[in-house]
Amino acid sequence: MHTYIVFLRGINVGGQKKIRMSELSSSLSNAGFHSVQTYIQSGNLIVKSKASKNKVSAKIHQVILDSFGYDVPVLTLKFSTLQKILKENPYPATEEDHKGIYFVLLYERPNSALSEALQSEVFPNEEFTITPTCIYLNCHAGYGRAKCNNNFFERRLKIQATARNWKTMNRMEEMASEMTE
Repeated sequence: MHTYIVFLRGINVGGQKKIRMSELSSSLSNAGFHSVQTYIQSGNLIVKSKASKNKVSAKIHQVILDSFGYDVPVLTLKFSTLQKILKENPYPATEEDHKGIYFVLLYERPNSALSEALQSEVFPNEEFTITPTCIYLNCHAGYGRAKCNNNFFERRLKIQATARNWKTMNRMEEMASEMTE
């Protein structure tokens, strides 16, 4: 049985695509997922399954479509991938000092020419590092004021992504770690 971290893009944000996490958890359990856990209301899940990560994504997508009527992008990571993303974060953060540190999680590998061109640009109060699975983002003036947000990266790199802050990513790792003990 594999432990997967699942991120849903664009639910319960700005009053759109409202899904109660308790209802989602029940629907996923009924669909055969094990040990379903959720974290806050913005589509952060941990599930256990014997299926591959691509099959997990497809099945969760279908459950949400069938149960709630929403076509929601689903990004599924193996627990080890989440750990690697956190370990490779180039912007140091601590529990006391993590504001402005974000992870823009990529649904696919970005085009290298687009990545190189974007990385050569300079944005005041913002720095980022693009990898095949994640864009590490450090917003010195806060994410709310950042030009380099999730939508910006999607447009510029022509890919789909979903962003999470440092606290959420670390909490997901803690929850998954507790689940695998």
